[in-house]
Amino acid sequence: MPRSKIAGIGFYVPENIVTNNDLTRFMDTSDAWIQERSGIKERRFAHRTKETTTTMGVEAARIAIERAGITPNDIDFIIFATLSPDYYFPGCGVLLQRAMKMNHIGALDVRNQCSGFIYALSVADQYIKTGMYKNILIVGSEKHSFGLDFSTRGRNISVIFGDGAGAAVIQPTEKENQGILSTHLHSDGEFAEVLAMYNPGTHANHWSDKPHADFEDKEMGEMFMSHAMIEKGQNYPFMDGPAVFKKAVEKFPEVIHEALDDNGLKTSDLTLLVPHQANLRIAQFVQKQLKLSNDQVFNNIEHYGNTTAASIPIALCEAWEKGKIKEGDLICLAAFGSGYTWGSVLMRW
Repeated sequence: MPRSKIAGIGFYVPENIVTNNDLTRFMDTSDAWIQERSGIKERRFAHRTKETTTTMGVEAARIAIERAGITPNDIDFIIFATLSPDYYFPGCGVLLQRAMKMNHIGALDVRNQCSGFIYALSVADQYIKTGMYKNILIVGSEKHSFGLDFSTRGRNISVIFGDGAGAAVIQPTEKENQGILSTHLHSDGEFAEVLAMYNPGTHANHWSDKPHADFEDKEMGEMFMSHAMIEKGQNYPFMDGPAVFKKAVEKFPEVIHEALDDNGLKTSDLTLLVPHQANLRIAQFVQKQLKLSNDQVFNNIEHYGNTTAASIPIALCEAWEKGKIKEGDLICLAAFGSGYTWGSVLMRW
């Protein structure tokens, strides 16, 4: 059975750089406050009307496809991961297929937020192994800036996120020392409301008894969106930061060890860990727990913020472009986020 490999990778971030100091015009914050809590110095925001989650995904995909040495018409399946789609429906997969004038191939949308790219890569891996497809395009893309609360009320979340896209072409390989060794996916919905965007939605307050589920009043619960929801800021993401941090620093090392143990390897064997760029403090905590050197971990959150489903392919591509990844290197990708969902991928480049 062949393994699957990343044959080409690319990323795209908007030109518009938004610094921490830029955000002080809209909310009570400071560069020092943001850096201390997240490690972020700046992020990219897409053009309000000229760029979308799909168009950014297309730009990243074009680079990945070119680097794989194929054309868009060679792609036989699309997997698109995002929490910020162009439309409530349909998903971005078909919009990308249309924009790139691809054949009438399948397009799957993945809604696993920060773990989206890991889940997409795992699905692609299974399709490649079974021989069902030969050239799978996976994309992680986010346009967070259109849906954040840029007031002091929303600063704990709004200062963290940025826009961008990453993409990879997955192909089979017969080389023994190359390809994905294993993927590991997990979820725990018990505290789904700890990191969530409640509205618009069809929950009708069904989960109002859950921790942190500050939903609309009962009489408004059946409405898709109401003025009261907007006034309360319930159309913006909610996050209990300390709760997420506590669980992330537990699950990150756990799922990385799971991947290594499954393949009879140790942390010292790792060439590079590319974690989801959620928070620099989380990455540093995990690095310390795993006793990894600075050369064994790649972080770029200071320049792009948290780009959710796009953060791993952006970081992986940038690490590769900087020469930190070469053929035969042992690479681990890991993510934790809303759901909760978490996962890891271990591969030989």
